[in-house]
Amino acid sequence: MPEGSPLEAFAEQMRLLRRECAWKREQTHTSLIPFVREEAEEVVEAIESGDPAALCDELGDLLLQVVIHAVIAEEAGDFTLDDVARGVIAKMERRNPHVFGDAVAHDAAEVLTLWNAAKAAEKAEATGDRSARG
Repeated sequence: MPEGSPLEAFAEQMRLLRRECAWKREQTHTSLIPFVREEAEEVVEAIESGDPAALCDELGDLLLQVVIHAVIAEEAGDFTLDDVARGVIAKMERRNPHVFGDAVAHDAAEVLTLWNAAKAAEKAEATGDRSARG
C-alpha cells in the first residue's frame, strides 16, 4: 500500500486501478453517473437506518466515486483530488464567515443566512450578475 494518508493511498490505488483494470480504465464521468446516484442514495438509506457501520461503508462507496472522478479529471489535465479539497476548503471559509472571518452568528438561523448570502454572492460572481452582488 502506498505511504501517506489513507486518502492519498486510496487515490494512488485508484490510479493503479485505472491503469490495470480494463473496466475502470473505460469509465468516464458520464458512464459513472448511475453509480454516483446509486451510492448517494445508499448513503441516505444508511443514515435513515441509524446503523453507523452501514453509514461508514456507504460513505466509503461514495468516496470511491469522488476519487475515481478526480482521477479521471487528473488524467485529462483538468484538476486533481487536491484541487477538489482546496476548493471545498476555500468554499467553507467563504460560507462560514462567522468562523473564519469577522461576521457574527448567534444561532443556526443566522448561520444559514450567512451561508445563503455567501452562496448567492458566489453564484453572482460566477454568472457575472452585478445586481445580485449588492
